[in-house]
Amino acid sequence: MSIAKIAVSIDAKQLKKIDFFVKNHVFKTRSEAFRIAINQTLEQLEHKRLATECAKLEINEEQEMADMGLDEDLDAWPKY
Repeated sequence: MSIAKIAVSIDAKQLKKIDFFVKNHVFKTRSEAFRIAINQTLEQLEHKRLATECAKLEINEEQEMADMGLDEDLDAWPKY
């Protein structure tokens, strides 16, 4: 993984909280704290996007499409 350096502006109170966690060995560095927070936020956003798209699906229509041709497919499977 290549690491890029960036500059970030942050509220002083938030920085104090991050420094507290670094001092108490929750995070090794400020950078690690930011990377973890950003990764968690990105994962939450991606999960929310996926949930939003899934909510658009019509369950009955999806089931009908999944069942189409199932009988023919079963005949093609080898017998065990």
